Amino acid sequence: MSSFDYPILAREGRVHLILAAIAGIFSTWLWGWWSLPVWLLVLFVFQFFRDPKRQISEQPGAIVAPASGQVVFIGETGNPYLEGVTSLKVSIFMNVFSVHSNLVPIGGEIRDCWYHAGKFFNAALDKASSENERNAIWIRTPEGEDVISIQIAGLVARRILSYVKKGDQVQTGQRYGFIRFGSRVDLYLPVGTPLNVNMGQWVTSGNDVVANFSR
Repeated sequence: MSSFDYPILAREGRVHLILAAIAGIFSTWLWGWWSLPVWLLVLFVFQFFRDPKRQISEQPGAIVAPASGQVVFIGETGNPYLEGVTSLKVSIFMNVFSVHSNLVPIGGEIRDCWYHAGKFFNAALDKASSENERNAIWIRTPEGEDVISIQIAGLVARRILSYVKKGDQVQTGQRYGFIRFGSRVDLYLPVGTPLNVNMGQWVTSGNDVVANFSR
């Protein structure tokens, strides 16, 4: 198992936590114990932006969960980014209590990236895959396998962040993005890829292996 250095508190949330803490201190000064609801908000902000350390599988061909959440879809469907290709789609829904930083599912080269503006339906719904705001990355492994990972905004989410670009070389489990306040990640894998997950299963980003090309 390998690990990356994660910031414990995601950098995307530091300003939010500072502002919430200032509000907590100010409300305590004004209202004393009546400020407890504000401190509960501070606690919520901290848990939302937490970014714990993961143990990444070093097994050849391992595809790790790019997000923490519940598997809400498994099935074969047309690949929206590779024309004429049918893929195995795995969707992971993140609620507000999930870790929201996103990890590279498998190492390789970023062949392309796509951003689409869109709507903000509940990310648990299948139509969110095609109608919500989203950002996709196309990874080609050294063995020539193509994997698409798509960050999808949800009902409350209003900001998708991605830090990789076309031509980058990435590693399995590398932190590559963040979605603020709930959402979903879709994985498109080659048809026939052996899966390690089932519908309804909860997975942890990086720690859990979703599928494996080498099985």
